[in-house]
Amino acid sequence: MSRPTIAVVGASSDQRKFGNKCVRAYKLHGYDVYPVNPDEREIEGLPVYRTLAEVPVAELDRVSIYLPPDVCLQVLPELAKKPARQVWFNPGSSNAAVLEKARALGMNAIAGCSIVDLGTSPRPH
Repeated sequence: MSRPTIAVVGASSDQRKFGNKCVRAYKLHGYDVYPVNPDEREIEGLPVYRTLAEVPVAELDRVSIYLPPDVCLQVLPELAKKPARQVWFNPGSSNAAVLEKARALGMNAIAGCSIVDLGTSPRPH
């Protein structure tokens, strides 16, 4: 049985950032995690992909986005080309225009914290 997959768009090597916390949380929950960031090479021991198109799976279970809304609007057409069952727009990454365009492009767009959806808190205890 294959493991679930997630691409983290806007992943970060900075452990204080949510783009890194997401990578760690999904690794801990048994996902195959694909960090995406054009400026990073390795995050939490994983290779980083410059674009979502470079992620080496045909379809993802999830995409979790950590980009500002103006950047999201620019990359939505690229995101729509990589099939994913769910596309999570984490707090600070979406607005009404982003969600409307994502849904118009056929994405199952969800506004919310993908880490919390795992039953995990992204905040330090």
